[in-house]
Amino acid sequence: MRPGRRALLWLALAAPLAGCEKLFSSKRPFNGIDVTGSNMGGELRLADHDGKARSLGQFRGKAVVVVFGFTHCPDVCPTALSDLSSAVKALGPDGERVQVLFVTVDPKRDLPELMRQFVPAFHPSFLGLTGDEEALAKVRKDFNVYAAIREGSSPDNYSVDHSAQMFGFDPQGRIRLVWSPGALPKQIADDLRVLLNS
Repeated sequence: MRPGRRALLWLALAAPLAGCEKLFSSKRPFNGIDVTGSNMGGELRLADHDGKARSLGQFRGKAVVVVFGFTHCPDVCPTALSDLSSAVKALGPDGERVQVLFVTVDPKRDLPELMRQFVPAFHPSFLGLTGDEEALAKVRKDFNVYAAIREGSSPDNYSVDHSAQMFGFDPQGRIRLVWSPGALPKQIADDLRVLLNS
């Protein structure tokens, strides 16, 4: 067997085993990807949709979920916020100990008044965050998030390609989890329960 095919066979066999390890190992109680100890995230210093300066340090005592997107997004971003709303509601009273932060990748169109209408429509506690391009570029770099404008039929009719994963922090402010796009609300809620009790 050629070395390349041997490597592909090994990967095909190893993938299910990795899934089993995740399912049964008590060291990995999460549905999302455990990134405990990573240096991703930084302090996330931006302004919320009411113009108030925000940073991750202000939310100590809560589990925090950071998601990137834009208000003109046709499907992925609204779906993510809707799923997060369902996850927070599934926690019952513990949902009050979760803070969702929606960071714009489209500051040109996502002005505070629009963010103020869009983000809390999914859940009244959710906050939209924005800033100047320098501040947003730093946050994207800290989270290893990609974002690029895809031109449309007119200068104002464009889309933004961006990373769609979500990031989970525990109440001590440590990054712990990354959820891939498509994570189910129940999976997110279960993970948030673990974070709230960590």
